[in-house]
Amino acid sequence: MKTKLLTVVCVTVIGLCSVNAGHASDDDPLDVVADVALVRPGCFVTTVLGSAVFIVALPIAVISRSVKQTADTLVVQPAKATFTRPIGDFSTLN
Repeated sequence: MKTKLLTVVCVTVIGLCSVNAGHASDDDPLDVVADVALVRPGCFVTTVLGSAVFIVALPIAVISRSVKQTADTLVVQPAKATFTRPIGDFSTLN
């Protein structure tokens, strides 16, 4: 029993020593809280409203051949700010 426990402890210690942090951050904890509590929900609402405006503006965008630019501005950029931006990173927000 002691041999198995010692083996498990050694494997765990060796495994944990080889783990690297993916992103070492100097973020202020208040930035993280503000991002999660205020900015992300705001970006999500912007994504939903931008999608609705995009649907309304789609016929005009098709006529003017600017569907990709309109979609990028109204839907893609707010969605990226909501779902793919690192937490606490405000540098990519416009």
